[in-house]
Amino acid sequence: MADTGGGAQLITAEAPTADATRGTVVWWQRHNGRWRQAGSAPARFGSGGLTEGTTRVQGTSTTPTGLYDLPFAFGTEAAPPGTAVPYRRVGPDSWWCEDNASASYNRWVDPRPADCAAAESERLADHPVQYGRALVTGFNYDRPVHGRGAGIFLHVNGRGATAGCVSVPAGAMARILSWLRPSAHPHLALGTAYGPTALTRY
Repeated sequence: MADTGGGAQLITAEAPTADATRGTVVWWQRHNGRWRQAGSAPARFGSGGLTEGTTRVQGTSTTPTGLYDLPFAFGTEAAPPGTAVPYRRVGPDSWWCEDNASASYNRWVDPRPADCAAAESERLADHPVQYGRALVTGFNYDRPVHGRGAGIFLHVNGRGATAGCVSVPAGAMARILSWLRPSAHPHLALGTAYGPTALTRY
């Protein structure tokens, strides 16, 4: 890869092609300068496939490729044992604001502010399976570009492809959260096996 984020932990999410909705998530630990696989799981991607993160358009159900940090985790369930990353419990008024007109665009809000329309946002408690446990990705997070997309997570599988997130089985999600260490500066790399969105480009 061109960049692994400078830390000692990396999660890779790779699809075979840009139009695929299934692939593999692998988590890696760097030790003595070498990356060693710490675990893997089958993954699901957006129903619209994958697309370059810097040019993604909101509402396309595509998973944005790129290298992202992992600001915090959340869930309707308690954090698994050993979790060291910041973890927020989902309550009845916990929302992810996806309203392009809101000052809280692409942010956790609790409660939902007046300028963030419910119809344009996601009430996290409404998805108790997928958001049983989840990791926020840094896609469009630090300085959000309105219209690029909001609420891209690594979360537990639902019934099928996602709306743009990456999902894994519940057991894998728990193992990832228990394994992550903020001191290792973990990142998530999303991409395809080859082509313009190849994982190795990021």
